[in-house]
Amino acid sequence: MKVDMHIHTIYSGDSICKPESVIKEAKRRGIDGIAVTDHNKTDAWIKMLNEGAAKGIVVILGEEIEVKQNGKVVGEVLGYFLTEEVKRGEIDEVLDEIARQGGIAALPHPFCFWRGMKADIKEVAKRVDAVEVINSRMYLNSQNRKALELARKYKLAEIGGSDAHSCWEVGNAYTYAEADGIEEFRKAVVKKKTKAEGKLTNPLIRFASNLSRIGVKH
Repeated sequence: MKVDMHIHTIYSGDSICKPESVIKEAKRRGIDGIAVTDHNKTDAWIKMLNEGAAKGIVVILGEEIEVKQNGKVVGEVLGYFLTEEVKRGEIDEVLDEIARQGGIAALPHPFCFWRGMKADIKEVAKRVDAVEVINSRMYLNSQNRKALELARKYKLAEIGGSDAHSCWEVGNAYTYAEADGIEEFRKAVVKKKTKAEGKLTNPLIRFASNLSRIGVKH
């Protein structure tokens, strides 16, 4: 299975992707599934599930959650296979809540210049299940290579996602696993039997999506 593990919809507030358009593009590009990971929100879950079921695309319910340490924002974590919204807050509390729901926690874009993890990354690595080793919205491949080194050092699952904020980006990166269905895919992540594949998104597309977002808001 090929699953794009990092997708934002219009409910994130900084994306122009409508749920139906995400599913349509995933189908067109031969992606078997997507994880909907809006910023601190789960509003798109039902629509994504319905659209995915109609088009034969697996949908993983997730969220990209802002985390703090001693009250200061230090980055974000990804939660997958969630059952309800996880509120932003102290990093240990957020990770505890993901675990309580039986979810999988991942560290996204850990070495991004401005979105990377500012807390002690060694300590965070001990508490997550996976690292996003290919994020298509990185500016440099070296940022993804450092993430891969981190994942292998701490023996964490390697995942990939487009971090799409426009439908032109869907499927630019994904997580591959020998799996037949959502449960087998989940087990592959837990057992660290996944591989990240993909490419960086053209900066012009990122720029165009930002302009489009401004147009949507105003």
